[in-house]
Amino acid sequence: MLGVCTAVLAVWALAVAQSVFAPLAFALFIIAMVWPLQDRLQAGIPRLLALALTMMATILVVIVFAALVAWAAGRVGRFAVSDAARLQALYGQMTTWLEGHGIEIAGVWANYFSTDQLVRLAQQVTVRLNTAVSFLVVVFIYVLLGLLEVDDARLRLRTWRHGKLGEVLLAGSAKTAAKLRRYMLVRTLMSAITGLLVWGFAWLVGLPLAPEWGVIAFALNFIPFIGPLIATVFPTIFAIAQFESWQMAVVVFACLNVIQFIVGSYLEPRFVGNALSISPFIVLFAVFFWAFLWGLAGAFIGVPIVIALLTFCEENPSTRWISDLFGAPEPDRTRP
Repeated sequence: MLGVCTAVLAVWALAVAQSVFAPLAFALFIIAMVWPLQDRLQAGIPRLLALALTMMATILVVIVFAALVAWAAGRVGRFAVSDAARLQALYGQMTTWLEGHGIEIAGVWANYFSTDQLVRLAQQVTVRLNTAVSFLVVVFIYVLLGLLEVDDARLRLRTWRHGKLGEVLLAGSAKTAAKLRRYMLVRTLMSAITGLLVWGFAWLVGLPLAPEWGVIAFALNFIPFIGPLIATVFPTIFAIAQFESWQMAVVVFACLNVIQFIVGSYLEPRFVGNALSISPFIVLFAVFFWAFLWGLAGAFIGVPIVIALLTFCEENPSTRWISDLFGAPEPDRTRP
């Protein structure tokens, strides 16, 4: 009962103090990604100069990624506006067909797409963009200060004189950072393959904005489960408007899901192996749990948090059973 109460209070604290813990989690994740670059640079040049170069490289990667997503989303939005007449006609046909089968949706859509609702939506988008910018500023401040503290923290853990906690934290941190770097490397590679396949498929079937759909699939693939689903729904909607055929839309939706399945369920496990194997149930739970707590940011960072927790559990004998239960199974060395 004490453990349950502690877990509930911890979850409550994470939800209430999202503005504190979410940037910290992202900062630790980024530090794990860029520390090898910082370590190599400061071995040959002054520490502050190495820190400046590392921060510039990190910010450049974030800007390029955000620019690609903004370009693709902007192109899709402009295309939808320019093709508004045909989309409106398609909406009218769909409404007529549904009303002919006893399904009234005109009033429902009118409530959600009124002028007031669109104005509120625009205001919410503006607020979210401002929040995202503030979030990134706090994250990069954490990263800047954290990179300066890595060497000192490692030295303190090595000279820890109060039990084995220092050894556990030091070994767990090193293994977690290595696993997270491998996770992001594989995730980036699989996202790139997914984006190229979606691009090629959209081009072959004649779907407009093929490069844009590839970029969107590449970006959304970093969010397990939720991202690939969204990346297949939007091209399917555009396929309905483009081909004016439900059969072709079903083909597009099915083929896009086949691409996601092949990359996510066949190629990715072969690249990752047992090092990052996590129960699919835990991955799904982590995505939705952290999305519930922290929104879209939580959906992205949920799996890395689980990887970190299982790695630290593996380092402590009293919690190793958690890693054995939900983490990678031990390889059977008796088999040839």
